[in-house]
Amino acid sequence: MPAYIVITKEHTRDRAELDLYVAQHEAFISGHALTYRARFGRCEVVEGPETEGMAILEFPSFEEAKAWYASAAYQKASEHRFQGGDFRFVIVEGV
Repeated sequence: MPAYIVITKEHTRDRAELDLYVAQHEAFISGHALTYRARFGRCEVVEGPETEGMAILEFPSFEEAKAWYASAAYQKASEHRFQGGDFRFVIVEGV
Protein backbone atom coordinates (compact mmCIF):
# COMPACT_ATOMS: atom_id res chain seq x y z
CA MET A 1 0.00 0.00 0.00
CA PRO A 2 1.46 3.42 -0.90
CA ALA A 3 2.43 5.99 1.70
CA TYR A 4 2.99 9.69 1.49
CA ILE A 5 5.15 12.20 3.25
CA VAL A 6 3.33 15.51 3.39
CA ILE A 7 5.70 18.40 4.00
CA THR A 8 4.52 21.83 5.06
CA LYS A 9 6.96 24.73 5.02
CA GLU A 10 5.68 26.99 7.75
CA HIS A 11 8.38 29.66 7.86
CA THR A 12 11.73 30.41 6.20
CA ARG A 13 14.41 31.66 8.60
CA ASP A 14 17.60 31.39 6.53
CA ARG A 15 17.37 31.07 2.73
CA ALA A 16 21.09 30.24 2.42
CA GLU A 17 20.68 27.19 4.67
CA LEU A 18 17.68 26.02 2.65
CA ASP A 19 19.74 26.41 -0.53
CA LEU A 20 22.39 24.10 0.99
CA TYR A 21 19.63 21.59 1.76
CA VAL A 22 18.26 21.72 -1.80
CA ALA A 23 21.80 21.33 -3.22
CA GLN A 24 21.89 17.83 -1.65
CA HIS A 25 18.61 16.78 -3.28
CA GLU A 26 20.08 14.26 -5.74
CA ALA A 27 22.09 12.60 -2.96
CA PHE A 28 19.14 12.18 -0.61
CA ILE A 29 16.69 10.81 -3.20
CA SER A 30 19.19 8.44 -4.84
CA GLY A 31 18.29 4.80 -4.30
CA HIS A 32 14.78 5.53 -3.01
CA ALA A 33 11.55 4.79 -4.86
CA LEU A 34 9.83 8.12 -4.40
CA THR A 35 7.60 10.13 -6.68
CA TYR A 36 6.83 13.80 -6.16
CA ARG A 37 3.08 14.38 -6.31
CA ALA A 38 3.47 18.06 -5.39
CA ARG A 39 6.63 20.08 -4.87
CA PHE A 40 6.23 23.59 -3.47
CA GLY A 41 4.13 24.81 -6.37
CA ARG A 42 1.23 27.19 -6.22
CA CYS A 43 -0.95 26.64 -3.16
CA GLU A 44 -3.73 28.40 -1.35
CA VAL A 45 -4.75 27.79 2.25
CA VAL A 46 -8.53 27.71 2.48
CA GLU A 47 -8.72 26.66 6.15
CA GLY A 48 -6.19 26.74 8.97
CA PRO A 49 -2.94 28.63 9.48
CA GLU A 50 -1.01 30.06 6.56
CA THR A 51 1.86 28.10 5.02
CA GLU A 52 4.68 29.07 2.69
CA GLY A 53 4.40 25.87 0.66
CA MET A 54 3.82 22.13 0.55
CA ALA A 55 5.26 19.01 -1.00
CA ILE A 56 3.82 15.51 -1.23
CA LEU A 57 6.15 12.56 -1.76
CA GLU A 58 4.78 9.11 -2.63
CA PHE A 59 6.52 5.89 -1.60
CA PRO A 60 5.60 2.25 -2.28
CA SER A 61 5.02 1.61 1.45
CA PHE A 62 4.95 3.23 4.87
CA GLU A 63 8.18 1.46 5.75
CA GLU A 64 9.95 2.83 2.67
CA ALA A 65 8.82 6.36 3.54
CA LYS A 66 10.24 5.95 7.04
CA ALA A 67 13.47 4.47 5.67
CA TRP A 68 13.95 7.45 3.34
CA TYR A 69 13.41 9.93 6.16
CA ALA A 70 15.81 8.04 8.45
CA SER A 71 18.48 7.55 5.77
CA ALA A 72 21.95 8.94 6.46
CA ALA A 73 21.88 11.13 3.33
CA TYR A 74 18.55 12.69 4.24
CA GLN A 75 19.46 13.22 7.87
CA LYS A 76 22.69 14.94 6.82
CA ALA A 77 20.83 17.29 4.45
CA SER A 78 18.07 17.96 6.97
CA GLU A 79 20.57 19.64 9.30
CA HIS A 80 20.47 22.58 6.86
CA ARG A 81 16.67 22.42 6.68
CA PHE A 82 16.46 22.63 10.48
CA GLN A 83 18.62 25.76 10.38
CA GLY A 84 16.79 27.26 7.43
CA GLY A 85 13.16 27.07 8.40
CA ASP A 86 10.25 25.53 10.22
CA PHE A 87 8.64 22.53 8.56
CA ARG A 88 6.11 19.86 9.44
CA PHE A 89 6.57 16.32 8.07
CA VAL A 90 3.77 13.75 8.28
CA ILE A 91 3.92 10.19 6.99
CA VAL A 92 0.47 8.91 6.07
CA GLU A 93 -0.59 5.56 4.65
CA GLY A 94 -2.54 5.73 1.40
CA VAL A 95 -5.62 3.82 0.35
